[in-house]
Parts: sequence; C-alpha cells; structure tokens
Amino acid sequence: MNILVTGGAGFIGSHFIRYILREHSLDTVTNLDALTYAGSLDNLKDVQKSSRYKFFKGNICDYKFLNGLFKNNSFDAVINFAAESHVDRSIKNPSIFVKTNVLGTNNLLDISERSGVKTVLQISTDEVYGDSPEEGGFEESDLLMPSSPYAASKAAADMLALSYFKTYGLNVRITRSSNNYGPNQFPEKLIPLMITHGLSGKTLPLYGDGHNKRVWLYVSDNCRAIDMVLRNGKPGEVYNISGNDLKSNKEIAQKILSELRINKDKIQYVKDRPGNDEIYLINDSKIRNGLNWTPAVGYNQGLKETIQWYAEHVDWWKEKII
Repeated sequence: MNILVTGGAGFIGSHFIRYILREHSLDTVTNLDALTYAGSLDNLKDVQKSSRYKFFKGNICDYKFLNGLFKNNSFDAVINFAAESHVDRSIKNPSIFVKTNVLGTNNLLDISERSGVKTVLQISTDEVYGDSPEEGGFEESDLLMPSSPYAASKAAADMLALSYFKTYGLNVRITRSSNNYGPNQFPEKLIPLMITHGLSGKTLPLYGDGHNKRVWLYVSDNCRAIDMVLRNGKPGEVYNISGNDLKSNKEIAQKILSELRINKDKIQYVKDRPGNDEIYLINDSKIRNGLNWTPAVGYNQGLKETIQWYAEHVDWWKEKII
C-alpha cells in the first residue's frame, strides 16, 4: 500500500511509520506533519533515507495544500494521527483543538472521498467516552460523553468520520486506545513528565490526590493493533484498544521513583484540573476476539524500557521542556 500518515512526526505516528517500514517491505509511507511543538523529525532519523519514505511539511487545516498533495499522489490509505492532544492545553485554548481535530479531520475526509482513497483510519482516544465505571469498561457502541475540550473535539471527529461512511460510502475505520506511553513521547504527558522530573531532581506534580486511574498501553502494541485494523478491520467499525494495566497516577509516580531509586516524598500534589475524569476504562474484546490482537509488552517491562530511554536521551527531552 501507499500510505499517507498525518502527524507522523509525533509520538505514536513516528512509532507507527517505523513499524510499517519494518514489517511491510512493499509498503510506502508519506508523512505529513505541521511540525508543531510536539512533532519532530528527530523521531524519524533512522528512516529518513529510506526510498519508501517521504516527508511533507503541511497542516491538515490547509485545504488547498492538502488537495494538491492528494492530486500529486495516489494514496491507498490515510491514517490520521494529526491532532492537538494535551488536555491541559485544550482547557486553556479550546479553539485550536476544534480547528485541528474537527475541521482538519473534515478536510481529510472530504479530500479522501473525492480522491478515491480506499481506506481512512481515524485515530481516536478512550477519552471520548468520559468517566468510566471501574468494572467492565466502555464498549464501542456506548454513548460518547467527553469531559474536556480535547475529548469533545476527538468525539466530533469520530462522528464526522462515521458520517462519511454512512453518507458517502467512504471506507472509514476508527481506533480508540487507552493511554499510550513509550520512548520519545513529548514530556508534557504523565509518564515522561514524571520520568524527566525525577531525572532532573524535581518534584513530581500530581493532580488532586493522585487517585485518578488510567489503563496504560505500550506504544508498539498500539501500532500493531492499528495495523491490524488497517488491514483486516471492517468498514464503518470502531475498535477499542486497551492494555491490561489499570493504575492510579499515584501508583505510576511511585513506581517511577522506585525505578529511579528516589525517595517517594518527591511527589507533590497540586490543584486538580477542571473536569478531570476519575477513570478511563474500555472493553477491547472486539479487537482481541475479532482480529486476534493482544498486548505483548507488560507494564513493568514497558515502564523500565521507557525510563531507560529517557535516561539515555537527556539532550532530546531537555530542549523540549517549557
């Protein structure tokens, strides 16, 4: 396949591009990224010289540019990772999230439909469901009740994508994953923030009393799941992708301090953010049973590997700390 990956210089997108080039020797990848603060071509240094990889700097909100890109290339599949994704930033400036995550996604859907793209895969999040009960978790057919402007913008994008399937027959698929972590994640997100603060000798800031719970998914497992949905998923379907590990933010911070051999009194509790959901929990039996996917990297292994990466790449993250 000739695949367009939007947002491919970001965390999950860059891991996915490397995964595709490594696992599918006949595929080619075009990476479209606006290179905002969270995207860096340093994440893809190892593939930049590949004959099967191309990069274009551009924004999915720029319809004219996007239309020209599609006219000059014949894409079999479009995978949309491009998004503003940090909840705190969405609270401070929701409009940029609506612009990129909703209007930008609509541009991609519209041009893909007009260009005859065979498959469009929209990358979403478990946050679209809102606060979860601690047992069972949300299924793909459950009502969306997003709490933050970020989650609301992603829910809107999902609805647009499904409308293009229903109205125009565009072969759309959606993945909604639990919290990802792993190497080269921008250090504003919880796990890299805790690691980099620990490595810097700073206190580890936790919202509220640190009791909020999330399921954690190692990024390589998510990439493998996304690839399965791309190749074997059903048109118009949504697939939850979850890990096996529900942890409180306090447990995460304590584990990182333990791995770094730092005293646990380095945790600092700060004022909770508005609308902070208690638990995100999704049921992913659909992808496990239907596509035979299961996560391969456990929490302890994944966290050790992630901590080691940040310890070995201090220059990478120090220049990104704001």
